[in-house]
Amino acid sequence: MKFKADEIASVIQKEIEEFDSQIDVREVGRVIEVGDGIAQVYGLSGVMSGEMLEFPGGTKGLAFNLEENSVGVIILGDYLKIEEGDEVRTTGQLLQVPVGDAVLGRVLDPLGNPLDGKGPIVTKEYRFVESNAPGVAERQPVREALQTGIKAIDSMTPIGRGQRELIIGDRKTGKTQIGIDTIINQKGTGVKCFYVAIGQKDSTVAGLIETLRKNGAMDYTTIIVAGASSPAPLQYIAPYAGTAMAEYFMYNGQHALIIYDDLSKQAVAYRQLSLLMRRPPGREAYPGDVFYCHSRLLERSAKLSDELGGGSLTSLPIVETLEGEVSAYIPTNVISITDGQVYLQPDLFFRGQRPAMNAGISVSRVGGSAQIPAMKQVAGGLRLDLAAFRELEAFAQLGTDLDAATQARLDRGYAMNELLIQGICQPMNVIDQVLVIYAGTKGFLDKIPLKKIREWEKEFLVWFHDNKQELWNKINDARKLNPELNAEIESALNQFNEHFAK
Repeated sequence: MKFKADEIASVIQKEIEEFDSQIDVREVGRVIEVGDGIAQVYGLSGVMSGEMLEFPGGTKGLAFNLEENSVGVIILGDYLKIEEGDEVRTTGQLLQVPVGDAVLGRVLDPLGNPLDGKGPIVTKEYRFVESNAPGVAERQPVREALQTGIKAIDSMTPIGRGQRELIIGDRKTGKTQIGIDTIINQKGTGVKCFYVAIGQKDSTVAGLIETLRKNGAMDYTTIIVAGASSPAPLQYIAPYAGTAMAEYFMYNGQHALIIYDDLSKQAVAYRQLSLLMRRPPGREAYPGDVFYCHSRLLERSAKLSDELGGGSLTSLPIVETLEGEVSAYIPTNVISITDGQVYLQPDLFFRGQRPAMNAGISVSRVGGSAQIPAMKQVAGGLRLDLAAFRELEAFAQLGTDLDAATQARLDRGYAMNELLIQGICQPMNVIDQVLVIYAGTKGFLDKIPLKKIREWEKEFLVWFHDNKQELWNKINDARKLNPELNAEIESALNQFNEHFAK
């Protein structure tokens, strides 16, 4: 058998030309100890804070504590598969999640992995989980309304696009329901919605997803789940991951809404990690930087300047109180970061007032600039009137005889309270809200029995759309009331009251 030297030479030359020398140079460390969702790693002297690390089997970790002789790593996944002596590699990357239209309508974990069985997320767009909040010059004031569809909120504590409005109250007072109703009300508005479930029961989250699906809201909503059974590191990063996904739309000139349910559970997860990492505890054993943990999250919600596209990210953080203790550590922290709060009171909830909003403590620091002019005109003094009514009601319980004027104010207050009660998953159009609040504040309900007010509201709106649709369209187009429209609304109310009395 003869060898052809020139053929062999050409093959060798081709191999040499195509040889791509790639040496994988990475720092490698060893696990000294592992447990409770964290690992101590020795040998990673050049690791960066917040850098992604890789454990055997593909489990990811995040460099959390840079100590003199070791690195404290929070494990984003199943830490039970990691053993002492395992090799840990640096990746040179920061944690990022998939973003864009591909995540809409999906249920994901905080790392962007699907949990809904609908296959992988196909996108080329990624964003870092931690990123800087827009600066002062990159923002503009909040002026555009974000309608929740809830009469009590849209009239008294309006929310604008780019605002942070805290929902606070004891457990089982309807906090999550406000978030769900707000998501359902964004149908057809182009607002992309993100719901971050932190430390919730899986059954609760499943019920919530089903409610959104029934109401056709899942098409524009993404659910990020770090459930009660998820390790503390995933519960800690979940809000940041959700914010990164929502920010994509804000920076592309669109509008997004994000609900964190709830930040008190995230603070508990962060406390757990910090104590395991032997960081010094502060008040209520929380680490000293728990305020920064929440402020760097909530400051990412903004209304961007027109130069940056005018997009917005509105956030509704939820915080749970214990026995109505608003002055506890985490509630006061988040109250000081946000632009107002909706305080839900247990005794109002058990009395049947849904949403159980306390008009005296609830406030929106954006005020009327986030309302349509028509709503501002009819509901201007409503919050103060209801707060005064609560005081008057407490005084009236003493059993003293009341003069006619005081009794009339009390009756008006009871009627307005009844009018502001709203069923779950029944958000209301803002013009319909304007009409019923106009009727209440102008005394058109004074002669209607209290028990019949909700029936009156239901029938009035059906009657108005059937008989006065032209007037409804006029108000909708103008978005503000004038003497001519007022006269037409009052005429319609008188007409309907005659019909209702029969």
